[in-house]
Amino acid sequence: MFLAQFQNVSDENKTKAVKKLIEVSTPDYDFFFLVVLSILMASFGLWINSAAVVIGSMLIAPILYPILSLSLGIVMSDVELISRSFLTILKSIVFGVSAATAATWLFAAQIETFTTEILLRTEPSLLYLAVAVVAGIAVSFTCVRPDFSDTLAGIAVSVALIPPLAVVGIGIAKYDLSIVSGSAVLFLVNIIGIIFASMISFSLLNLHSKRYVADTAIKKEDQRAELEHERAEYINKESGNNKGASP
Repeated sequence: MFLAQFQNVSDENKTKAVKKLIEVSTPDYDFFFLVVLSILMASFGLWINSAAVVIGSMLIAPILYPILSLSLGIVMSDVELISRSFLTILKSIVFGVSAATAATWLFAAQIETFTTEILLRTEPSLLYLAVAVVAGIAVSFTCVRPDFSDTLAGIAVSVALIPPLAVVGIGIAKYDLSIVSGSAVLFLVNIIGIIFASMISFSLLNLHSKRYVADTAIKKEDQRAELEHERAEYINKESGNNKGASP
């Protein structure tokens, strides 16, 4: 029964899922902008001890997608997709931790002690790994079933990637090694669980046969991202020239 759910996915839905996964994990300005916003929102939510704000930050975070595309690249034995996804994850971590650290320094006067919401993200366990594995299977299956796409937000909340990343930055700003190490381990546990589970799911879906779809989508999205980058540089340059020309 379990395997049948993966085998009954149409070839068309598999193709669409691969294309969409590449699109939403493309490291462009929008992607990293949302990562930074989600981290900032999570940091504020953690400091004011508001679970609602923390949950809201997870709903806008796109960091789950490059992790899935990394799993897809491993299943497809696609070196380009693996390196692309890994670099995207690495950049997301750097931007995210930097944003949380800067926000903590900026509002240091408003911060007294570590809240319950922060401390909860510093205690990794096998239960968190189990949650990540289940979430990894769920999100992989959801990717190839368009009728279930609305559940992605819920899965993003359950796996909780953004809060521990924000806590890493908070720990760095507060020079607390135990906070940094605990939240970093929790973040890694979640990533490992998702990658492991999604690799199994993508293998059962036989997405290895869609490598050509992934390669084509990567070229298309990288070209789009490059054009956006060039357009942004041109706008910045023109803006600078206009300021210089002003009396």
